[in-house]
Amino acid sequence: MKDELEDQALRDNLRDAGCGVKMVEKFLALEAEGEREAQLRLLFAHRKLLLKRLHREEQRIDCLDYLLHRMRKETAKTPF
Repeated sequence: MKDELEDQALRDNLRDAGCGVKMVEKFLALEAEGEREAQLRLLFAHRKLLLKRLHREEQRIDCLDYLLHRMRKETAKTPF
């Protein structure tokens, strides 16, 4: 019973981290094989992907912030 709960908690954690079904299954298969280093590589690769996405979204936010700044600046100059 404890192993089932731990397995489910691990699955939930991996899904919460954005891992898809295939990645979860691969991770668990590596766990069964005792391939800890391969598991770590898999997790680090996923982390790298998430960071890349995050940075891309940050750049998009920066572009929007710049546009908002310019628009506010132009609006402040416009007499009513």
